[in-house]
Amino acid sequence: MSQDGNRYAGRALAGGRYQLRDLLGEGGMASVHLAYDSVLDRQVAVKTLHTELGREQAFRERFRREAQAVAKLTHTNIVSVFDTGEDDLDGSTMPYIVMEYVEGRPLGSVLDEDVRTQGAMPADKALKITADVLAALEISHEMGLVHRDIKPGNVMMTKRGVVKVMDFGIARAMQSGVTSMTQTGMVVGTPQYLSPEQALGRGVDARSDLYSVGIMLFQLVTGRLPFDADSPLAIAYAHVQEEPVAPSSINRALPPAVDALVARALKKNPNERFPSAEAMRDECLRVAASFQAAPPSIVPGAQTSSGAGVGSAVFPPVDQSAPTPHGSVQTPYQPTPAPNPYAAGPTAPSPAYGYPQQGGYQAPSPSPYGQPTPPPYSGSPQTVQSGGASGGGAGRGVVVGSVAVAAITVVGLVVALTMTNKGGSDNAGGGGRTSASSSQAAGYRSPDPTKTIGTSDCTEPQESYNDPKKVQVPDFQFKYIKSVKSCLQAAGWKLRIKSVDENTYGDGTVMDQFPAAGTDIDPKNAPEIQLNVSTGNPPS
Repeated sequence: MSQDGNRYAGRALAGGRYQLRDLLGEGGMASVHLAYDSVLDRQVAVKTLHTELGREQAFRERFRREAQAVAKLTHTNIVSVFDTGEDDLDGSTMPYIVMEYVEGRPLGSVLDEDVRTQGAMPADKALKITADVLAALEISHEMGLVHRDIKPGNVMMTKRGVVKVMDFGIARAMQSGVTSMTQTGMVVGTPQYLSPEQALGRGVDARSDLYSVGIMLFQLVTGRLPFDADSPLAIAYAHVQEEPVAPSSINRALPPAVDALVARALKKNPNERFPSAEAMRDECLRVAASFQAAPPSIVPGAQTSSGAGVGSAVFPPVDQSAPTPHGSVQTPYQPTPAPNPYAAGPTAPSPAYGYPQQGGYQAPSPSPYGQPTPPPYSGSPQTVQSGGASGGGAGRGVVVGSVAVAAITVVGLVVALTMTNKGGSDNAGGGGRTSASSSQAAGYRSPDPTKTIGTSDCTEPQESYNDPKKVQVPDFQFKYIKSVKSCLQAAGWKLRIKSVDENTYGDGTVMDQFPAAGTDIDPKNAPEIQLNVSTGNPPS
C-alpha cells in the first residue's frame, strides 16, 4: 500500500488543478497528500482511494458518500471538505477528496510533550480541549453523523491552538436508508477507544462518541489509558466488563468533579452517559471553571485496568469446562432504545487524516430501521481487521481472525448481567406510559413540569429547508411529557413512549426521540413519534 501512495507524489488531479506533493500519511484504504490548489493558490490535503479499491464501484460509492456527508459539516473545530471527484491515473479510476490542510500537530503529540515535562496534561487545558472536541461532535450529531473513532490521533492542534477534529469520513451517514451497501453493519474504531456497544458489534448512536471522548479525557489528565492490553480482544473485554479507576488515583491534582465527569462518560450503559455532546461540553466548561488550576501530580506505579482477565474468562483451562451461567443471559447493559435515532448508513473507508487507518469488524445484519440487530451473539465467524492508530501510543497494528470475534461473543454470553427495558405505546391523545420500575425507588427524582413545549411547535412547525411540502420534527428532548403529548395531540400525530430509568432530569422528562429533531417529514403522513421518557428512578 505504501508504494501506491508514494508513486503519485508529483502528479496532478482535476485537469491539473490539484498538484500532489508530500505524502502526509496513509491507511488500509486511502492515502493523504499535501497538495497545491492552482486555482485558489492555496495548500490543501487530498485524500485518494487506493488503486485496487478504486476499481470497485461499491468502494467508490462509499468514498463519494463520505465527501457528501462531511462537506455538510461546517465548524471551526472540524476539518473542512472543499471538493471531490474522480480522475484517471495510469489507466485506473482514482476517487479523491480535497480537504482543508491543517498546519499543526496531532493532540497525541501535544500530550506526549506534556507527559514528558509534567507527567500528564494540566486538567484545565485538557478540559478546554475536550470541550472543543465536543463542540465539533455537537454539530456532527445534529447532522446525523457519528464519528466512531475519537482519539488523540484524530484531533489536530493548529499553531494558534485551535482544535480540529478530523476523519469524519469513517462516520456513517446515519440518516441514510438501508441500501445494498448497508445490509451488514460495520463496527469501526480503535480498540483502546471503543465503546462497549461497539466492542460487542451493536448499533451505536451519538453516546458512543461521548464514551470515546471520556476515554480520551482520562488519557489526557493521567497520561495513560484506562484500559490497555496486548491484544484488541483483551481491550474489548475490558471495555465491556471492567470498571476504570478514578483518574485522581493516578493524578492527585485532579478534583472530584473531574472523576465524576469521566465516570459518567464511561458508563457501560449508554443511557447513563451524558445525553448529548452539548451537555457533556457544558459540564467540561463548568468543571474547568470550578477549581484552581494546578500542575499534575502523578502517583508512581499507579495501575489502570489491563483487561488481562480475558484469558480465563473466554478460554477456560483445557482440563476444566466453562461454568454454566444460570438464568437468562443478556447483554451487560440495556440496549440503546430501538429504533436508533441515528439510523445506520454507509461506512466510508477512509484513513485518519494524514495518519494510519483504523480497523473495523463486521457486525450482525441491521434491523429494518438500519440498526444492527442486537441479540445474538451470533456464532458465525467474522473477521476483525485493525490498523495502526495515532496519538499517545494507543494504536497497534493487528489482524485478528474469526476466533477473536467469536471470543468476544462468548464474553458477552458468559459474563452478561440481566437487564431489560419494557416499552409501551401511546396515541398522542392520551394513555399511560409504562414504567421500568413498579414504584418510586431510592434516589427518585420528581418531575419538572416547567420544561414545556407549546402546541404551536407541532401545529405550526418549522418548514423544511429542502422541501416546501415538508416540515421539521420539533425538539422534544428534555421537555415534560405532558406538554409533549398536548403538542402532538394538537397536530394529530401518533406517539409511542418507552420508559427508561434515570434520575438526573426527573420523572416524565423526554430523554431521546425518533425521528430526531429537525428531521424532514410530511405533516399529512407523519411517522409515529417515538420517545424515551424518564421514570425518575436511578438506573438499575
